[in-house]
Amino acid sequence: MVNKFEQFLKRFYLVIIFAFLYAPIITLMIYSFNDSKTMAKWNGFTFKWYGELLHNENIMSALYYTVVIALLASTIATIIGTITAIGIHNMKKGFGKNFLLNINYLPVLNPDIVTGIALMSLFIFVKLDFGFTTMLLAHITFNIPYVILSVLPKLKQLPANTTEAALDLGATPFYALRKIIIPQIKPGIMAGFLMAFTMSIDDFVISFFTTGPGVSNLSIEIYSMARRGIKPEINALSTLMFITVLALLLIVNKKSSRGDSIENA
Repeated sequence: MVNKFEQFLKRFYLVIIFAFLYAPIITLMIYSFNDSKTMAKWNGFTFKWYGELLHNENIMSALYYTVVIALLASTIATIIGTITAIGIHNMKKGFGKNFLLNINYLPVLNPDIVTGIALMSLFIFVKLDFGFTTMLLAHITFNIPYVILSVLPKLKQLPANTTEAALDLGATPFYALRKIIIPQIKPGIMAGFLMAFTMSIDDFVISFFTTGPGVSNLSIEIYSMARRGIKPEINALSTLMFITVLALLLIVNKKSSRGDSIENA
């Protein structure tokens, strides 16, 4: 009887947690079909905000820059971060390795506003024109530490002397890296890429300090709307983004489960 009550409490606790997490998202999705411009009242079901979304030049331009910068920044940061993680993993234990790890933790723990102002000051010092390039460089910079932290645990799980064994069998260092190391740490690389992509899309503070005229991402665009009121098109866009991310997660999980079943077989 006690065990059943404990199980009920655990399930009830999970339901409450997920309700708090997803209730705002569900509310946003429902009101993306509201015929009224305000969320204060329901005027009927409509798809018109999805149609007007495609004709809103400011939002579509912000979406374009958001996706392009997120893809470029996460891809470049994943390549640099993976190479850096492999280099740190292969270092001998000591002051140098611990120093690099602690340096990598600093951008993660540092407040975004400090990072944003620091990058803005750096770009002013080197006399870069603020715009697409500066925002891209800023996103690459703050994404790299997260990729390193995602890849390092997978490297630690590798069997000892894997690389040395491959080299003894005649493989070149690049071949061993490409065919042996990277395939085994692929889940960590993908996790780092997805984290970097999400961080880039979500970022506001650093983007705000490092952007220039004519270049704006969704976070900056929505912030500029806040004083006048959020347009219903944003609800429609947020709904589409949530459905897209959910679909990608389901596809990735399905592929992972298929891979695990093949390995177990």
